[in-house]
Amino acid sequence: MLGFALGLLLLDLSVASPLGDSTATTEFSCNFGMAKDDAKQSCSVPVPQGCVVAHFPGTTRPWSNISKGGVTTCQFNEKDTDWRTRITGTCGRCASEQCSARFGVMFDCSQGK
Repeated sequence: MLGFALGLLLLDLSVASPLGDSTATTEFSCNFGMAKDDAKQSCSVPVPQGCVVAHFPGTTRPWSNISKGGVTTCQFNEKDTDWRTRITGTCGRCASEQCSARFGVMFDCSQGK
């Protein structure tokens, strides 16, 4: 089990530190927890000054991820997210004893230097 956990850690580190011609990135996130039957929760990922949302390598889509625990549905809120100045993650009703969510976004801050 330790080897599996270490493998996941190494995989996570490789995503956070791309090699080769990729630009340097930094990740910002927001997190929250919910109790059973909480109707809805959201949080805003801060956009660092002088940075832009990085694109997932080889694509034009924003480099972002959502991790959740418990029985709920989560997504980046299309109405409240413009991927330049506002990034909002939202989860629906928590149907298990507890739910949690983490919304992560990678930013390219090399242009501000």
